[in-house]
Amino acid sequence: MIPLELLAPARTADIGIAAIDCGADAVYIAGPSFGARQAAGNAIEDIARLCSYAHRFGARIYATVNTLVYEEELQEVQALVRELEAAGVDALIVQDPAVVQLSGGTSLVLHASTQCAIRTPEKARFTESLGYGRLVLERELSLEQIRGIRQAVEAELEFFVHGALCVCYSGQCYLSEYLTGRSANRGACAQACRNLYDLEDASGRTLLRNKALLSLKDYNLLHRLEDLADAGVVSFKIEGRLKGESYVRNVVKAYSEALDALVARYPERYGRASFGRVRGGFTPNLDKTFNRGYTELFLDGRRGQWSSMDAPKSMGEYIGTVERLRPDGFTLKPAAMDIVLSNGDGMAFTAPDGTVTGFRADVCEGFTVRCKRVEGLREGTRLFRNISAAFERLLESARPVREIPVSLQVSLGADALEVVALSEDGREVRHRAETGSAARANQPDRMLETVKNQLEKRSGHYSFTVSSLETGGDLPFLPAAFLNGVRRQVAEQLDNLPVRALPLRKGVVNPEVKAPAALSYKDNVANSLDRALYASRGAVEQEAAYELTHRPGAELMRTKYCIRHELVLCPKQGKAQKAEPLYLRNGKERLRLDFHCAVCEMTVTR
Repeated sequence: MIPLELLAPARTADIGIAAIDCGADAVYIAGPSFGARQAAGNAIEDIARLCSYAHRFGARIYATVNTLVYEEELQEVQALVRELEAAGVDALIVQDPAVVQLSGGTSLVLHASTQCAIRTPEKARFTESLGYGRLVLERELSLEQIRGIRQAVEAELEFFVHGALCVCYSGQCYLSEYLTGRSANRGACAQACRNLYDLEDASGRTLLRNKALLSLKDYNLLHRLEDLADAGVVSFKIEGRLKGESYVRNVVKAYSEALDALVARYPERYGRASFGRVRGGFTPNLDKTFNRGYTELFLDGRRGQWSSMDAPKSMGEYIGTVERLRPDGFTLKPAAMDIVLSNGDGMAFTAPDGTVTGFRADVCEGFTVRCKRVEGLREGTRLFRNISAAFERLLESARPVREIPVSLQVSLGADALEVVALSEDGREVRHRAETGSAARANQPDRMLETVKNQLEKRSGHYSFTVSSLETGGDLPFLPAAFLNGVRRQVAEQLDNLPVRALPLRKGVVNPEVKAPAALSYKDNVANSLDRALYASRGAVEQEAAYELTHRPGAELMRTKYCIRHELVLCPKQGKAQKAEPLYLRNGKERLRLDFHCAVCEMTVTR
């Protein structure tokens, strides 16, 4: 049986706990530093609290230590690794090979971050040889490419299934560093790919104005989990360590239900990587949470319309057009009559100049909306709802509960109540409660019903089911308080036993696998440990990371996304003789786009 893992993001420990409650098998979160999202750091104490909560369900916590590490930071990173281990973290998500060496001697499993830019079997084999037990693959891969990597390595494979998409190959984006001095590889990405640009040809003629030409739609592979599992993926990762709790809960619950359905279809082949069942709560709806429109990107090996150039921010669901402006708002011509507006709904529209404007609906009465004056709102404007106030209230009020099923074998005699409890993860406890001088039950059948009903109530994070109930001799009368005490004591005994969590795969270092003889700035060599490691693997030329050199003429981005294809200007589409360079203009900054049709890629340079 192959355990499948749903991996959720967490900006904070509380969001991580919410993700566990909604069905996540694992959570990834940053410690206080060296995470690839500077704005999502957490204290070690909070990491420990999250680990304690997750481990009761056999769920895992992965800490992101996935930035480049400079020479003067090596000792600080080593200390952080030890603190994370002591907090109970199960694995580290790592970009810089130095962190692999600095974690030596710990119990931590190592996962190669998507920042390692793993998109070929050769790169996968080399990365695995450094000691990683899991490889987080590039998002741009097809199922066929994933299968090729699966055949090349023994390590587990992890793949993003939902959330924001970087337009550039991961770990090799230097545009933010070039424009602002904020390195994506150091956790400080300025998200220049979401900026508005003009598109020019070589002569300076403007082809498009004020478009987010490098902005992609969001990933959504909710209905492709079976295909990914069949290709060899065992961990399904949701992007969003900067997202709020309502986003995480909605998305996690949607994917957890889809993963449960997959396991139910193939119970002999697949299982879940953690324990516990999610009960109750809201019905998830991915259209009602943050998104820029959805895409499956290159999963089937085909190009589609990947760009969100008209809406680099979340637009949400289309709700209709402005029918008539009013002094205090407007009336909406709805896209469908089942649309229900609520006070506080967030709405958005795209102005003719390409900018996205958002506003709140103060009071909604049917399709009449009262709000403050919104600049640029006109009759006929297409409106989207990017915040559903009613859905947000539902997310807050209808919280699901996660429980570990426990089967009870109960034996009731005149002198004692004996219980054998077996939890979903295989823990077994035995409990005997003397009934003492309890009076004889006048109604034995009713007493047995009471015993079953009281023992099957929830206690802590356990849900109990009486699988068998045997009796012998005269039955004693047992009050509800006595039975409740038995149930609580069984729960305490289970808590005193370690959860039988499924093991993570540890990596194995294989020094026989060689590095390329020459490493470029795109290999992100940032410290002496990196240099020594690569030299020991046969790299005789090593260029330092871009952040340390700002190499003139460097590729600032290399992407699978192609603006020419998106605008139907690709020679393969028969719309152009040759893929001449184009240019992005943002104020005084002009960036060159080159099109490498043989490999179907686009590069951005200065």
